[in-house]
Amino acid sequence: MRSGVRLGIDVGKARIGVARSDLHGMLATPVETVPRDPEAREDIARLLGIVGELDVFEVIVGLPLNMRGEHTLSTDDATGFADRLAAQLAASARPVPVRLVDERLSTVSAQGQLRQAGKKTKQTRSIIDQAAAVVILQHALDSERAQGTAPGRAVAPTHADAEENDV
Repeated sequence: MRSGVRLGIDVGKARIGVARSDLHGMLATPVETVPRDPEAREDIARLLGIVGELDVFEVIVGLPLNMRGEHTLSTDDATGFADRLAAQLAASARPVPVRLVDERLSTVSAQGQLRQAGKKTKQTRSIIDQAAAVVILQHALDSERAQGTAPGRAVAPTHADAEENDV
C-alpha cells in the first residue's frame, strides 16, 4: 500500500463532495462540500487549495457509470472536470496525479449509511456529497489494499486544458 494522503472527490452538478484519507491510506473521512462553479472555476481553485493544505499525493475522482457500466452525461461531466483538475494540478508547483474510479451506487450507499445513523433526508443535504466522496475514496483505498495496485485509471493531463482553464 502506497503511503500518503489521498483526496476523494464526488463531482455533482451543484456541489463537489470532498474526502481525505489518513497518511497510511486506511480510512476516508469527510472534508467539505465545495460549491460547483463551472464559469469562474472557483471550485477548482478551492480544490487546489485543499490539495496544498493537506499535502495530498493523489486525487481520486468518482466516475459515475450506469448499472451496465456505460457512460452517461454525468460520466462526461465528471471526466471533463477530472481533466481540468488534472491539468491544473500538473501545472502546479507540486504536480499531483488524478485517477478516475468507478463510483456506481456511491450516493445511494452514502444515503443509506446516513439514514442508518438516524439522519433524515432534509438533514443530510449539506453532507451527502461529502459522504459520497468518503464512499468513493474508501472503495479506492480498499481496492488498492486488496489488489496491490493503484485503483481506477490515471487521467492524462493536457497542457491545452491547463492554459485554457488557468486558475
